[in-house]
Amino acid sequence: MKKRVLGILLSTAVAVTGLVGCGSKDTGAETTNQESSAAESTDDTAEAEAEPEAEAEEENVVENKGTITVAASPTPHAEILEYAKGILAEQGWDLEITEFEDYVQPNLVVESGEFDANYFQHIPYLDSFNEEQGTHLVNAGGIHYEPFGIYPGTKSSLDELEDGDVIAVPNDTTNEARALLLLEANGILTLKDGAGLTATVNDIESYATQVEIKELEAAQVSRVKDEVAFVVLNGNYALEAGFSVGKDSVAYETSDSEAAKTYVNVIAVAEGNENNEGIQALVNVLKSDDVKQYIKDQYDGAVIPFEE
Repeated sequence: MKKRVLGILLSTAVAVTGLVGCGSKDTGAETTNQESSAAESTDDTAEAEAEPEAEAEEENVVENKGTITVAASPTPHAEILEYAKGILAEQGWDLEITEFEDYVQPNLVVESGEFDANYFQHIPYLDSFNEEQGTHLVNAGGIHYEPFGIYPGTKSSLDELEDGDVIAVPNDTTNEARALLLLEANGILTLKDGAGLTATVNDIESYATQVEIKELEAAQVSRVKDEVAFVVLNGNYALEAGFSVGKDSVAYETSDSEAAKTYVNVIAVAEGNENNEGIQALVNVLKSDDVKQYIKDQYDGAVIPFEE
């Protein structure tokens, strides 16, 4: 009897053990399946999140439209171009800027096709250069003008002028005329009737004080300020010399003067290229409100955006 009871107990124990064992196997498989499903769900979510990011990255890629090469005077032209460079890059254009110190090479390298455009000159100078050099350059867009100013040298007031004092002016045709017109407007001399925008020292009719007008290459004028009574400077050379037209000049062209309207600085290109996509993009950016505000903030009235 005891043996029979023991056998029944052992059989029961084995059966329970078997049941427990089977239960453990089913739970493990279920857990594994749940983990696998969770992993797949996570992967799907990651892929779903990654897709918009990849699409956004593709949308942020700017198509490279090409390179625009520009020859420019260092101040303010190259500085303005440097500011515009970032805006053009956002549009897909690479702007390459090369600085020139003179007023001749920038035109020659555009005429030859070595550069796409230049930015340093006003229209009267451009027209005069074409006539004298036989070049075929045209205005692609007016950007700014720089009030011409009379700046102190050894003297600080025009009332101090005496016979024999020297006033240095640029010697190129249009800028010399502009300097002489400004001197005339301030009562220092009188020009012959009709001299206008082609005036030279030969067109001076009389002096209020018998001063000497010293003609120098434009870039050299500011360098003799310690040797002459006054210098008459283009806006960019005044900036390079550390002058502020509003604070340092003893006289300057007013914004409503005919000279200010006439001597707007332009983007110049070889004839036939003025409507090229890159040139149009360059001009549009330089005439944008963003660049206009930069000019106003940066140059304290020495450079003024051109308003058509």
